[in-house]
Amino acid sequence: MKYLIAGLGNIGFEYSNTRHNIGFQVLDALAKASNLVYTDKRRASYTELKHRGRTIILIKPTTYMNLSGKAVQYWMQEEKIPLDNLLVIADDLAIPFGKIRIRAKGSDAGHNGLKSITELIGTDAYARLRFGIGNEFGRGQQVDYVLGQWTTEEAELLPERIEKCMEAILAFPSIGIQQTMNQYNNK
Repeated sequence: MKYLIAGLGNIGFEYSNTRHNIGFQVLDALAKASNLVYTDKRRASYTELKHRGRTIILIKPTTYMNLSGKAVQYWMQEEKIPLDNLLVIADDLAIPFGKIRIRAKGSDAGHNGLKSITELIGTDAYARLRFGIGNEFGRGQQVDYVLGQWTTEEAELLPERIEKCMEAILAFPSIGIQQTMNQYNNK
């Protein structure tokens, strides 16, 4: 049984520690904890994790955020991943910093990466783990905030919150989306 976990972010050093790249940060932490190395493949940095008899494919799209759907669509087709076995990790302004919200489906809520995925796979009925980045910015400052670095306080709390995301990612193929939601939402 194969699963595809797509962590959203932007490639390039200038984006590496920004709020918008939390999807990359979570998958990087999971790969490091599992002694995995990414390889550059078509439209994504790619690695595979074996966990409880399942193959979990981790991708970080190299298409930039707004075209994330190209990578997700490609790897779903390439690896024959059913829609129910897809989980996307993205940042969310509407959720307080560090909270996670897992859903089996939903709108893109203005997130261009999710919008691209929905358009290219033709449905919004895919699981997503939204990582709260909060909305501590002034009028007209949203882009700078989202593409900004974590504050010192956020950076101190980030490892613990990323650990929760890693647990939820590994739970998803093992116990399914419903139980993962019950166990990890708003923790």
